[in-house]
Amino acid sequence: MTTKDHDKDLTSLRERMRHSASHVMADAVLQMFPEAKLAIGPSTEDGFYYDFQVSHPFTPEDLETIEARMRNTIARGLPFLREEIDREEAHRMFSQQPFKLEIIDELPPGEAITIYRHGDFVDLCRGPHVDSTGQIGACKLLSIAGAYWRGDESRSMLQRIYGTAFESQEALEEHLKRLEEAQRRDHRKLGREMELFIFDPIAPASPFFLPKGAVIYNLLIEYVRGLYQRYGYQEVITPQVYSTELWKRSGHYDNYIENMFLVHIEEREYGVKPMNCPGHALMYASRMRSYRDLPIRYADFGRLHRYERSGVTHGLTRVRTFSQDDAHIFCTPDQVHQEVENFIEMLLESYRLFQFPDVRVALSLRPEKRVGDDAMWDRAEASLEEVLRAVGLPFDLKPGEGAFYGPKIDFFVPDALGREWQLGTVQLDFALPERFDLEYIAEDGSQQRPVMVHRAMLGAIERFMGILIEHYGGAFPVWIAPVQAVVIPIADRHLEYARLVEKRLKERGIRVEVDGRSERMNLKIRQAQLQKVPFMLVVGDKEAASETLAVRLRSGQDLGPRPLSEALALIQDAIDSRA
Repeated sequence: MTTKDHDKDLTSLRERMRHSASHVMADAVLQMFPEAKLAIGPSTEDGFYYDFQVSHPFTPEDLETIEARMRNTIARGLPFLREEIDREEAHRMFSQQPFKLEIIDELPPGEAITIYRHGDFVDLCRGPHVDSTGQIGACKLLSIAGAYWRGDESRSMLQRIYGTAFESQEALEEHLKRLEEAQRRDHRKLGREMELFIFDPIAPASPFFLPKGAVIYNLLIEYVRGLYQRYGYQEVITPQVYSTELWKRSGHYDNYIENMFLVHIEEREYGVKPMNCPGHALMYASRMRSYRDLPIRYADFGRLHRYERSGVTHGLTRVRTFSQDDAHIFCTPDQVHQEVENFIEMLLESYRLFQFPDVRVALSLRPEKRVGDDAMWDRAEASLEEVLRAVGLPFDLKPGEGAFYGPKIDFFVPDALGREWQLGTVQLDFALPERFDLEYIAEDGSQQRPVMVHRAMLGAIERFMGILIEHYGGAFPVWIAPVQAVVIPIADRHLEYARLVEKRLKERGIRVEVDGRSERMNLKIRQAQLQKVPFMLVVGDKEAASETLAVRLRSGQDLGPRPLSEALALIQDAIDSRA
């Protein structure tokens, strides 16, 4: 068996095991709270959950009792038994379970209704499961959260219990260690501690970037702008609000309206833009284009707004307002290959800089519902596949998962904890050029449609910043650290020399602070380490007299006394190298 086959089998086992564990958990909850109403209990990538409606909130003590009951059921090795029942029997069996009845009533006529039993517990379920509760392995309940029924804020609020299960205690403990490290690196926690950003109910799911956070945010954009200059992009600025006539023309009104913020002004309806592409199409259409003008590469850091439901927002990684390193390329069909290849080169360069060396690539092919004929899709898919082979990137094929307007390539990277994030994407679009009647004059004088290429490397800057915080654990590379050095005077009499050092650093463009508080030196050093400041420059009598600095790193390493000029060069080299 190959490693890939082994991983696939292990993933399948864990999915069945975790789904089975969710049934065992629901059984334990009903034993404790017979009046509980059951919703759904699927497996997830790292565990499982089940949603319940109960008369009082679950407590941590409840979780301990539920987990103990689960272990008892697992030890009994009860078989999971699958049965098919008719609709009438299903209604009778789940007459006291309104959420199950709703699911039953939504099933198409004639579709088989299946249930699974273990012991005295029965649940509406398609499966699959492991053969018996004894095959569940090691499990652990993790947390309690609120969840709306079917993610709809107008529906019942339920209580969700999260858990996880692994094939062995050793695998479970390794996972729990990763969770502990993930909590330590949680960007929401570090964002508060490092004074990078805040959230406030006055603007739900919309971050306020504090000065230090704004430094990182702007440096990310500045870095991408540098790449754009090298790769021939032109930056544009587009409006925030458009008449919904534009969104109807682009198709977003029919297919995306529930995710948009709408306003009414002077008896007209407007939509706050959730994406830049229709505005860029308007700019392309503002005058006649020749094949000599192409490719045209419009880049836009404009602020976007999308109505994400409150149940799915999460720190910086799922927000309602954000900016993307978003760009659209208008080109001839013959130019697609080179444009996509150039984009991948730029993307891989950026991922190496941010220490994401391992990239997984997926090529998503035509879905059942799509625009354009098969010949167009054949050409587009072949073009993207040729690019991937030309640049030597292995890739997975995802039949049926392309956008309705064209095939796409998605790029996934693992962070320092091995969690995978989808960052970059490049998508071919044949629909918007058609909807906006975009044309160019070809070399033979005929009017042709350009191909529109949607692409992003980092994606939403907010989301990428959240990922980076967790990837680095807040210890950013020196070039992007919000504070690159802190000068620590040992006593008040050393403050004058500390200010001189600060001035010299600022003259070089180094972001520096002076900790002039009347506190012990060790406390100041500890505070700087908690703030993940790369360099701590301690000054006392000896340093002031000899114009030196005692240099410490945030890792705890003491580099000892260095001449002021040498210390400045050391910091500057670390910045310039972007290491």
